Amino acid sequence: MPNNSWNHIYETFNPVAFHIFSFPVHWYGMMYVLALVSALYIGKYFIKRDKLDFKNSQLDIYFIYVEIGVILGARLGYILFYDTQTLYYLSHPWQIFNPFINGEFVGIRGMSYHGAVLGFIIGTYLYSNRHKVSFGKLMDLVAISVPLAFVFGRIGNFLNQELIGRETDVAWGIYVEGILRHPSQLYEAVLEGFGVFGVVYLYRKYQRFSGELILVYAISYGIFRFLAEIYRAPDVQIGYICCNAITFGQVLSLGMSLSCLIAWFYFDAKSKKTNR
Repeated sequence: MPNNSWNHIYETFNPVAFHIFSFPVHWYGMMYVLALVSALYIGKYFIKRDKLDFKNSQLDIYFIYVEIGVILGARLGYILFYDTQTLYYLSHPWQIFNPFINGEFVGIRGMSYHGAVLGFIIGTYLYSNRHKVSFGKLMDLVAISVPLAFVFGRIGNFLNQELIGRETDVAWGIYVEGILRHPSQLYEAVLEGFGVFGVVYLYRKYQRFSGELILVYAISYGIFRFLAEIYRAPDVQIGYICCNAITFGQVLSLGMSLSCLIAWFYFDAKSKKTNR
């Protein structure tokens, strides 16, 4: 069995990076901020490089809309989809973002990617409607900006010792409470980050209609997420939901891919009729 410092990294690594007075600052939180900020600057890079019809000032305002949408959506999505105390939070909504438990600061735990997506879409729609900016063009810019930034989020999951992998005997496994497991968060960083970026980046030259890239992003993300979760342990409170192998996250991911694939066929056919 493996027996080196990498395999036992969780036994010596502190998920708290430092303290500001008595408040702990976690690596996870820092990675979350890096993900949001890097997405903004990657977007600005592609605006400049591809001479897109956006101004940096527009993107700065849009970033605020999206940041609020993502944080609200991610937290509410977790409560609705994964948390075992959903009814408690619905009847005590002021507790949703309460970082204290019994007077102790523990931070806000529990974020859902799929909830973040819904919050992001709503935030984008509100910005598009308010500032008269093409919804499809905004989404295409996001499709190329987000994947690499998402890598930071998955690294944050790894450093926070959450979303652990399934049991394994591979040499690069990580011991979690005495059990060797896949570092599935890092698999997801590679597949959902670099993999999705590669798909979207290469597909750009084949784009035929506004909003197509975000559909390609969602389709490829869902597929890569499904594959990555083969090595990820299911949420304890939910477990496997089918065949003792399929997780709820995999079902949501495939559902997202399928719905976006249907949307792609619809809008692709519509664009072909328009261009005749």
